[in-house]
Amino acid sequence: MNDRSRLMTALKQLLKARGWRYADLAEALGVSEPTVKRMLSSGRMDLARLEDVCARLDIDFFELARIARGTRDARTHLSPVQEAALADAPRLMTMFHLLCQGWRVDAVREAFALDRVESTRLLAALDRLDLIELLPGDHVRLRVPRDFAWRDDGPVRARYMHMASEEFLRDRFDGPGALFTLELRELGDASVAQLRRRLERVVAEFREAADLDVTLPAERRNSVGLLLAMRPWVFSIVDSLRADAAAKPAQLPAAPRARRR
Repeated sequence: MNDRSRLMTALKQLLKARGWRYADLAEALGVSEPTVKRMLSSGRMDLARLEDVCARLDIDFFELARIARGTRDARTHLSPVQEAALADAPRLMTMFHLLCQGWRVDAVREAFALDRVESTRLLAALDRLDLIELLPGDHVRLRVPRDFAWRDDGPVRARYMHMASEEFLRDRFDGPGALFTLELRELGDASVAQLRRRLERVVAEFREAADLDVTLPAERRNSVGLLLAMRPWVFSIVDSLRADAAAKPAQLPAAPRARRR
């Protein structure tokens, strides 16, 4: 699939996500529905027209290009066997994670005080799983894309997601580079959808930054965690306002006595 085809595929995905029909886009652009179908099927669309379409869909061209970049395939998943092997062996998964981040084997040995026998054993296990190709001199070549995704219902998420989330949040988030905020507001469906799209862009930019920085030496990189969460939610304290809760006298602080003049 060439770049033009990926852009058209991404546009079709966006139309579906927005709930737009070809007729809706045709009306917005002031052209006929057959014209829209022809543009999307042939890919014959000049830059001005493409920018106009992006504006109608509330997305800029660079965001569209990022989406198109991912339409070559859905994000790659490891096989169930590969995931199960990593989930059952934390040291093996740690070695694989570091290799995916661009670490050299000798740097891993030095940073984690691994002896050659143990590191070679881990590398050989990854090679048998077809996750890496072990080359002479303990050099490695990845056999999977760096930006693979863990399976939503897979063993790695099942074993580590809750543990990692709890550990990640066990912090005051007051150090350099840290950010933590919790906002509670009431939003309409359109605003929720728009906000979700923007958060998805942040995740995409996070991955792209990691792809670019993987070429930096390990000592010039920092391990950074990014946790985004959004869902319909009502804080449980709201239940204190319900009628049945009001039947029980609330323990309110005593009002301060007025001072006599």
